[in-house]
Amino acid sequence: MNILEIYNKYHLPENLQMHMLRVAACSNLIIDNWLGDELDKSAIIRVCLLHDMGNMVKIPEDFSNDNEFITIRKKYFDKYGTNDHEINLEIGKIEGLSDKELIILDGKRSRKNEQTLNSDFYEIKICAYCDQRVAPNGVVDLKTRLEDAKVRYKDKPLSVWSNEEKSNYLIDCALGIEKQIIEKCKISPKNINDYTIKEYITNLKNYDI
Repeated sequence: MNILEIYNKYHLPENLQMHMLRVAACSNLIIDNWLGDELDKSAIIRVCLLHDMGNMVKIPEDFSNDNEFITIRKKYFDKYGTNDHEINLEIGKIEGLSDKELIILDGKRSRKNEQTLNSDFYEIKICAYCDQRVAPNGVVDLKTRLEDAKVRYKDKPLSVWSNEEKSNYLIDCALGIEKQIIEKCKISPKNINDYTIKEYITNLKNYDI
């Protein structure tokens, strides 16, 4: 099924669709400029395109006054529960992600940056890095993105970003992951931006999962 058809099947708002397309586009750009050992390119793209399917339950109740959106959001809670990560994994499995791809999806979370930094699993590194480069409105500098996350999530008690010391360590790990990836690429972090991924987004809208 085409990725946009999947997004529409789950009634995802455009901003959430664009986030996942941007993350996948960043990963595609890295893949096309990769100098390291062979990657499972398909797994990276597939995971990035589906990585935040459960974020419907994180969208604030006042995001839209549209009755249809409110009804859809309630159906998500009723069917999947409230844990966005578990929903990501469940929908990923439903939409055909392999066991390896589900491992990548589970491992790419920012809370696992230390393990990702210390692993040799570059598919996870790339997925994690690209997700952490994409802010709500586009691609930004990694440190800027994560410092913003500290501010946005500092008052959420279960968030890894609610602890200043832990947050700073996760940012240091993220910067380490970036260094590891860029050392194996023909491009630098500044070459990964909204302009350079624009064509990739257009192409990925035709991607079949």
